[in-house]
Amino acid sequence: MSSDPWGRVDETGTVYVRTADGEQVVGSWQAGTPEEALAYFERKYEGLVVEIGLLEKRVKTTDLSAKDAQIAIDHLREQVSEHHAVGDLAALGKRLDVLVESVERRREERKVQRAKQHDEARKAKEELVAEAEELARSEQWRSAGERLRALVDTWKGLPRLDRKSDDELWHRFSHARSAFSKRRKAHFASLDAQREDARKAKEKLVTEAESLSHSTDWGATAARYRELMADWKAAGRAQREAEDDLWNRFRGAQDVFFAARSGAFAERDAEQTENLQLKEELAAEAEKLLPVTDLKAARAAFRGINERWEAVGHVPRDARSRIEGRMHAVERAIQESEENEWRRTNPEARARAAGLTGQLQAAVDKLRGQIDTARAAGNNARADKLTKELEGRQALLDQALKGLQEFGG
Repeated sequence: MSSDPWGRVDETGTVYVRTADGEQVVGSWQAGTPEEALAYFERKYEGLVVEIGLLEKRVKTTDLSAKDAQIAIDHLREQVSEHHAVGDLAALGKRLDVLVESVERRREERKVQRAKQHDEARKAKEELVAEAEELARSEQWRSAGERLRALVDTWKGLPRLDRKSDDELWHRFSHARSAFSKRRKAHFASLDAQREDARKAKEKLVTEAESLSHSTDWGATAARYRELMADWKAAGRAQREAEDDLWNRFRGAQDVFFAARSGAFAERDAEQTENLQLKEELAAEAEKLLPVTDLKAARAAFRGINERWEAVGHVPRDARSRIEGRMHAVERAIQESEENEWRRTNPEARARAAGLTGQLQAAVDKLRGQIDTARAAGNNARADKLTKELEGRQALLDQALKGLQEFGG
């Protein structure tokens, strides 16, 4: 018989292990010596020690689930309980008990952690839902749409909650996205309709602009182009491709018209500059008729100059009043000469002037006689009064005589 502190082998080859409850049969050994039997079962014990040690390390250092850990513990406890090894089986049982307590702590810690993660996930999802519902009312279509897509990616990265809570929050989240999408589609449908109306309106404007591009009614057509431009701005924008094409046609029609107008104005300006030079020469020729010495010849010469003047045509606007003023001055001088000649040669006017002069002369002679009589009589006061009256009549007589001289007599 062979034995050690934890086990023995009797003469029949039966192997025993010593426990707190007494010896327990480990097994039977017939193939060798008792020492070999003990050594074999001691190695089985060391194997259990190693397995328990590895499990302790896994529980401590890895994410081994409590369920898997408990299965491993139960498997080892079963081996210990079956007494198929020689050694301090009670110590192994205590280590397994400690390991169970450790697993239970880990289970509670993970339970608390999962609850915390659950609360954090719920809070995060509720915040996502609140933001999505806020974005659902936005009209910043591009930025809000991009943000909603980013929220979906964030949602997918969050842990799931209990099914009811997760479904309720997802329903609100999905509803907010759908509401935004529906509003955005309605907005762009309305915008498309507006842009189609704008395209039709601008088509009409382009058609008219193109029909006017070869007009030579410069003023009226330019004014109409300004009205068309105002109508273009008021029509709103069409779809981008249509807008660009219509604008190019509209602008092109205007360019054709205004280029033609610029060319015509350039020709007109050159012609008017030449006309100004001709009228400068005619005005200088007319001014040589002054002062008028021969009314008939001056009148005939001015008429010929004026006929040539009228045939010349327009001059630049900024020079018009100056050059026309020179001709008008000559014309007024000739007209004044004609009026003076008419007064001088008018028999009725001459007779009236002569009659008036005679009347005034008679009045002056009479006053002088009365003055002489008054002074001879010594009535100086009357003489002085008559003298003042004489001065006034003499002044009128002088004027009448001057007017009569203009009639040549």
